[in-house]
Amino acid sequence: MFEFAWPWLFLLIPLPLFVRYFLPRAHQQASAIRIPNLHGLSDGQRDARSRPVMWILLWLCWLLVVATVARPQWLGEPLPVRNEGREIMLAVDLSGSMEIADMALDGRNVDRLEMVKAVLGDFIERRKGDRLGLILFADTAFLQTPITYDRKTVQQMLDESVLGLVGERTAIGDAIALAVKRFKGKEETNRVLVLLTDGQNTAGNLSPDQALELAKAFDVRIYPIAVGAEEVVVDSMFGQRKVNPSRDLDVPLMQKLADETGGEYFRARSTEELERIYQLLDELEPVRGAEQQLRPRQALFFWPLSGALILLTLLSVMHYRPWRSQHG
Repeated sequence: MFEFAWPWLFLLIPLPLFVRYFLPRAHQQASAIRIPNLHGLSDGQRDARSRPVMWILLWLCWLLVVATVARPQWLGEPLPVRNEGREIMLAVDLSGSMEIADMALDGRNVDRLEMVKAVLGDFIERRKGDRLGLILFADTAFLQTPITYDRKTVQQMLDESVLGLVGERTAIGDAIALAVKRFKGKEETNRVLVLLTDGQNTAGNLSPDQALELAKAFDVRIYPIAVGAEEVVVDSMFGQRKVNPSRDLDVPLMQKLADETGGEYFRARSTEELERIYQLLDELEPVRGAEQQLRPRQALFFWPLSGALILLTLLSVMHYRPWRSQHG
């Protein structure tokens, strides 16, 4: 099927007549201009205006220009579009403790945020057909990327996040509340929040319990992931000793968030454990929305545009031919 995207632009067709007959002063002033050294060119212009062929070509050129801006296009056959998927909000902790280098990635020690970026990058890539959003939080929480199909943008925003961007403490309650706010009003959605943190709530305007009540009220399922090793060996003046770098982790809170919202708590002491969330989220039933149809569109503006350029070239040759004949 052929159509013009903006057919109302064809109302511009009489515009040259309006300029010529309803703006006489401008026309008279333009006619009064004389170029002393190019009398032959002026004569050629007057001669060209008297030719019916020139007028026809000018009008054809104008029609082609109008047709170009009206956006001609070819619509293909309607194709059914699968309209289903999950909506997942990722909330990533950027507090100061995320810089502890107690995680292993490809045989080297890295800090917690670098490990989260690496594993989440693969996770985001696998979420084809799902809608993702990104929340970053520390002293407060802010929406870095709204829920979207654009996984590349979500990945880019995650890669560009840095520690200390929004403070040093941990506002878990604010992160949950912000996710609930973004899900509010969405009817057909899983409303899944993946919360990645390595500590306990130490900042924010809302407590985790208050945010939990909001999540329960709006059916938001929370999957907390506690990041950080439980045991590392450090050197001291008395030799090597084992310490727990995750001693500040509020495990009871993480478990409560998962149990009361229908999610599941994960303890990510290593990259392998964090990757377990893949299987779980793949098992979530996708939300099937209303069936939609998509019609492929092929732009055709280059055809009338090419015709207009050809006519302009022809008009230029015809326009200057008298001048050349007089000065040959």
